[in-house]
Amino acid sequence: MVDYVRIIPCLDLKDGRIVKGVHFVNLRDAGDPVKNAKFYEKEGADEIAMLDITATVEGRKTDMDVVRNVVSAVNVPLTVGGGIGSLEDIARIMDSGASAVSVSSAGFRNPSLISDAAERYGSEKIIVAIDVDRNPDVPSGYEVYIDGGRTATGSDALEFAKKAKELGAGQLLPTSKATDGTKEGYDLVITRAMAEATGLPVIASGGAGTLEDMYLAVVEGKASGILAASVFHFREISIPDLKKYLSKRGVKVSGI
Repeated sequence: MVDYVRIIPCLDLKDGRIVKGVHFVNLRDAGDPVKNAKFYEKEGADEIAMLDITATVEGRKTDMDVVRNVVSAVNVPLTVGGGIGSLEDIARIMDSGASAVSVSSAGFRNPSLISDAAERYGSEKIIVAIDVDRNPDVPSGYEVYIDGGRTATGSDALEFAKKAKELGAGQLLPTSKATDGTKEGYDLVITRAMAEATGLPVIASGGAGTLEDMYLAVVEGKASGILAASVFHFREISIPDLKKYLSKRGVKVSGI
């Protein structure tokens, strides 16, 4: 386990292009994945996440051509997710040279996929992404959503996070529909709750707008990694500036 906070640009993909929306909808184009992956590697990204966000709802697999193109273009660790429904899908991604996989809807519907993947590849390579929305009727106040945030499950997000750990997940990636794309800050309540309840590394996702938001994700949200999309894609925040800011405020980052 690294002893610094990881900076992770996220490439959300649709039709082979990077897209970004608000609350998981109203997607707009944000560039070419290979070109941006190269840019982020040069800027000092610790990892890159690439999520084919419409694969599951469109009933297709991850776009492996894009995965292979990005893997061959950069040396930075790459996590791939979207359209993963079986151990064979995971094998295809891992065999392409990706460093880890992110499992979401399929892991919720078929929990044994998480345990089987962890057994084959090791927990550290299995990230369980949990899309959530606020719901006062479940114990934690957060409900699990699947199918790219389109389908409510009625299940408590914190309980599923604990289950994911028991099944062998090595990291958690919660994204709150309430904050996604808003640039008003991460949903620190659920990020911190999952970190404290499971002891697993949790990656903050959904809502970064300022350097302060990213700092708070670590000190208040207990995040081990900071994932962001819009602020990086539209060059509102640079990775070097973010690392300098975090370092000055006492957060350990790589390269400084």
